[in-house]
Amino acid sequence: MPQTPTAVIEFSTIETDFAVILVARSERGVCSILLGDTAAELYADLQKRQPHAHLRKNDAALAADIRNVTDFLAQPLTPFKLQLDIQGTDFQQAVWAVLQTIAVGETLSYSDIAQRLHKPKAVRAVANACARNPLALVIPCHRVLRADGGISGYRWGVERKRALLAKEQRAIKAQ
Repeated sequence: MPQTPTAVIEFSTIETDFAVILVARSERGVCSILLGDTAAELYADLQKRQPHAHLRKNDAALAADIRNVTDFLAQPLTPFKLQLDIQGTDFQQAVWAVLQTIAVGETLSYSDIAQRLHKPKAVRAVANACARNPLALVIPCHRVLRADGGISGYRWGVERKRALLAKEQRAIKAQ
């Protein structure tokens, strides 16, 4: 028997030069910021992430949140002013909390994050938590590199990761 939707998640999308962006908000706060190539792809991703929620498009209600995200993309030193609803396992949330301490223009390795969590052998689990990040940009998994400093996978595309890191470096230099 199918489950009835238990919550309403409002969402909005915008197309930018960087990516199509979907921002979704529960009654507690922004629960997803997704990047991709099409709004349909992002909607399908949101459905997978929130299988029991009733999804409702509401551009007006999310206009300020969308603007905050696009402002950050235009100027990476723009602070996020979003109320968040971060949903994940305890380990994922611990990883994401460390990611949120990485300043614009800086990077850490997956092993650095595992060390900070006092779980030095959890490098692969850290990478998996990064891959499941529901809040692109706000939880800056794009600032995580391989131990040798190389750019590895990124949930929303390696080219986007490279572009974000370069944009952040330019913003720091322009300061």
